[in-house]
Amino acid sequence: MPGIDESLLEAMRLPGARGALVVDWISGLALGAVGEAPGGDTEATAAETAELARLAMESGTLAPAGGGSAGTGREPAVDDLILTTADAYHLLRFVITTFDSTVFLYLWLDRADGNLALARIRLAEMADRLVLG
Repeated sequence: MPGIDESLLEAMRLPGARGALVVDWISGLALGAVGEAPGGDTEATAAETAELARLAMESGTLAPAGGGSAGTGREPAVDDLILTTADAYHLLRFVITTFDSTVFLYLWLDRADGNLALARIRLAEMADRLVLG
């Protein structure tokens, strides 16, 4: 079972990958980072993507109470978020853990060279195998 560093390196092997992070969406802190960050600031990227994650997970509309429960170790109601820009895809994949499920994988993918479908599949696989600790 890969840890944070191994998972991030695996994410960077995806076609078009520019940067990857493991982020705690409660604190907004990066638990690990590799590659570039949009705007060149890894900590700002972690904090800003954590805001998106928090909004999605705490939304009564996007993450209804019956669809899962963040913070309890059960499967979260939201699997992933995808933000597209003119030149990039930004993917956030929530990681299910036994203790609190407040972590997500973030991938910054070049739109011209990346494959969004493949990246979603691989991030889901990575999230399932990720060992935190």
